[in-house]
Amino acid sequence: MIEPREEIALTVTPLTDQELERYSRHILLPEVGGAGQQKLKRARVLVLGAGGLGAPVLQYLAAAGVGTLGIVDDDTVSLSNLQRQVIHSTESVGQPKVESAAESIARLNPNVAVERLPIQMDEQNALELISRYDLVVDGSDNFAARYMLADACESARVPLVTAAVGRFDGSITVLKPYETDSEGRQNPTYRDLFPEPPPEGLVPSCAEAGIIGALVGVIGTLEAMEAIKLITGIGEPLVGRLLLYDGLAARFDTIIYRRRKVKQG
Repeated sequence: MIEPREEIALTVTPLTDQELERYSRHILLPEVGGAGQQKLKRARVLVLGAGGLGAPVLQYLAAAGVGTLGIVDDDTVSLSNLQRQVIHSTESVGQPKVESAAESIARLNPNVAVERLPIQMDEQNALELISRYDLVVDGSDNFAARYMLADACESARVPLVTAAVGRFDGSITVLKPYETDSEGRQNPTYRDLFPEPPPEGLVPSCAEAGIIGALVGVIGTLEAMEAIKLITGIGEPLVGRLLLYDGLAARFDTIIYRRRKVKQG
């Protein structure tokens, strides 16, 4: 479970009658209930990227009633985005993605506050940005951004839900390396899973290799589910587990990974 930032916890207001109706299917769940919905309402989640992965993440977290969504993306909507980035529309082409996404969220759930960040996250600003939020969800599309984000979240002690997609496959995991597991072992880092990025040019981008649009919906929705679990404290997040999805075979597999032992001397 995520402990909210102290200054945010003090500003929580009761659920309105309209919110009770909107989130009634959540509240009916014993695992969530009214208390869980309050946790969602006071949560602050930062999403890196309003593209293929970020689109379903933002839509489902907004629909779930996450109180504040921060969106980091310095790109604009292009026509080729619309095959998979379903938070945008044809009318959004040419518009900054943070603005287009914010407008879609406002239509979906006006109770959600959106913090637009039309900038590029880098090593200079990542820690400051992340420290304002309770949870980060990675919707980036390159290894450099994933390593940078994982390192910054570890330093800020903020949970990270991170994923990656290929042409027809994807993967997702949750990182909380600053905590220990039930047996007292330190949770693994992103670098325990991927010690170093692949050589430049080895993994083609979706612009080079193509990607099936529905795939990012599957993986992005799984990211949203992990975020909701972390916020409400239910279930078992994918900490130390890499969930793999093969879209062509319709198959899920799980790889368990652990913190690597540091060599002495």
